[in-house]
Amino acid sequence: QVQLVESGGGLVQPGGSLRLSCTASGILFSFYTMGWYRQVAGKERELVARSSSGGTPNYADSVKGRFTISRDNAKNTVYLQMTTLKSEDTAVYYCHAYGPAVYLDYWGQGTQVTVSS
Repeated sequence: QVQLVESGGGLVQPGGSLRLSCTASGILFSFYTMGWYRQVAGKERELVARSSSGGTPNYADSVKGRFTISRDNAKNTVYLQMTTLKSEDTAVYYCHAYGPAVYLDYWGQGTQVTVSS
């Protein structure tokens, strides 16, 4: 059974930082592209950042220079370090795992990030 368990969300003031973690089980983690997406109520889910199986990162323009994605294959965990947070970063953040076949596509349950003073 595949599980993606996110943690690290919460309430933070504008300009602050948070680190999200996503630990996977039931998959060969090192073979998967791992990503973070976010969704605001009433809007489509959007890509925030992803890390290829080889560790190459890719970011949405809105978070470049502020967010960093990293992965620890030994721990089956992907991280999203978020700095200089803005109110528009408020969303539910989802972990995503995409494997080497189209049916190997999994989502976490989401973690809420709220940026507010």
